[in-house]
Amino acid sequence: MSTVKNFEELICWKKGRELTKEVYKALKNCNDLGFKDQIQRASVSIISNIAEGFERGTQQEFLNYLFIAKGSAGEVRAQLYLALDIGYLNIETFKYLNGLSGECSRLIQSFSEKVKAGSRRGLQYKHIQRSDPTKELIKKAAPEAWKRAHPNKQF
Repeated sequence: MSTVKNFEELICWKKGRELTKEVYKALKNCNDLGFKDQIQRASVSIISNIAEGFERGTQQEFLNYLFIAKGSAGEVRAQLYLALDIGYLNIETFKYLNGLSGECSRLIQSFSEKVKAGSRRGLQYKHIQRSDPTKELIKKAAPEAWKRAHPNKQF
């Protein structure tokens, strides 16, 4: 299994991006600016929280942000019902967007379970090999002894 290097590789982020784009397109002509702003901000929150959590560098923070992103997907889904009820969306568009938001939620849940089960705690906990101070003293105080002890290493 390969390691994900950036959040743009995550399937849940890609699906959230698609949902956000489609929400913006579907409500482009909506005159209810308060409603439009709220659902758009909730959809943007999905991908923003996935990205921010990924960049935080710890498993626990990433999980926290994934759960916030999942909550935002639920918020979008709830607002889609209102948009349908009020007449801002037709049934076909509602079904499409509702399916995307549900898929986002499932992908985030599945991914968060994999992150939770993973053994990596994050970059902030990565073990960095430190040089031995005794070796550094020997290098400086007795360079000839160092060269004899480590013939293949550069001084």
